[in-house]
Amino acid sequence: MAQAGSADLGVEGQRAASAAPWCALWRWALALLWLATAAAGPSRRQWPVPYKRFSFRPEPDPYCQAKYTFCPTGSPIPVMKGDDVIEVFRLQAPVWEFKYGNLLGHLKIMHDAIGFKSTLTGKNYTMEWYELFQLGNCTFPHLRPEMNAPFWCNQGAACFFEGIDDIHWKENGTLVLVATISGSTFNEMAKWVKQDNETGIYYETWTVQASPEKGAETWFESYDCSKFVLRTYKKLAELGAEFKKIETNYTRIFLYSGEPTYLGNETSVFGPTGNKTLALAIKQFYYPFKPHSSTKEFLFSILQIFDAVIIHREFYLFYNFEYWFLPMKFPFIKITYEEIPLPDRNKTLSSL
Repeated sequence: MAQAGSADLGVEGQRAASAAPWCALWRWALALLWLATAAAGPSRRQWPVPYKRFSFRPEPDPYCQAKYTFCPTGSPIPVMKGDDVIEVFRLQAPVWEFKYGNLLGHLKIMHDAIGFKSTLTGKNYTMEWYELFQLGNCTFPHLRPEMNAPFWCNQGAACFFEGIDDIHWKENGTLVLVATISGSTFNEMAKWVKQDNETGIYYETWTVQASPEKGAETWFESYDCSKFVLRTYKKLAELGAEFKKIETNYTRIFLYSGEPTYLGNETSVFGPTGNKTLALAIKQFYYPFKPHSSTKEFLFSILQIFDAVIIHREFYLFYNFEYWFLPMKFPFIKITYEEIPLPDRNKTLSSL
């Protein structure tokens, strides 16, 4: 029997000794592979890019002005009695129905909201989430002569007020009961709405995908009125609400592009050490989207937009306060009105 410290390793020892050079080679191979991967850049980016949340909602810049006042009759969300029975309504009507009637409804460009009715008090309420300074300001920036970078007025927020305008929702849209909840559940939802509203502060018009095909890669998700409604429904399901089995459709505005390229934030693109060529290209892209003073100027801008997006297949997207380049693809842009089912309480709870 070999003594401790002897050079005689036995059969197992001989196998280990003969394997040692191979282990060393494998270690070197793995190290070289890691270095090659690191040199090639970061790992695959997460798609869709997660919507950025903030710790608080900043005060809007006085430069940003709304043509129609945001939430003019807004009121705090009331605290309901725990044993109250609250009816939950799906509300949907054409965008700008108050001004254009059902015109945009024919194109299925719809606005979504939620209604509530207290059984104990008989009072009803409307809750919605939309742009502070209208859709155009949330979708495209202002090019201010005194500022180097584009200036955005893109905040969106929740609005809660007493009453449901039955005619507004019923005439060209939808007002239908989708669930019944307790007062306690309503109060828990109200706490969540406050937190959601304080941390999700900006509106995003576009959903960006690789193609219209089912299962296509989604690069960016929109953050708009319908997404707020869907988030609220999901939260109610988490709190135990059971929804009726009815069809629910929502408007989505898609851009189609190849894999986006990250360009940087305002400082890195437009700051003192930024890329001046890129900064100029972004501002030139946004220039035709500005408000127009004449029909002739508007028509010329349409041609410029067509040339940039369709002919040259370029689009600059502002998302999470950062700029991205989209290499556009056919069919470039599309408005859909597609079904997104109401949440299933059991499936929602099991996924938590």
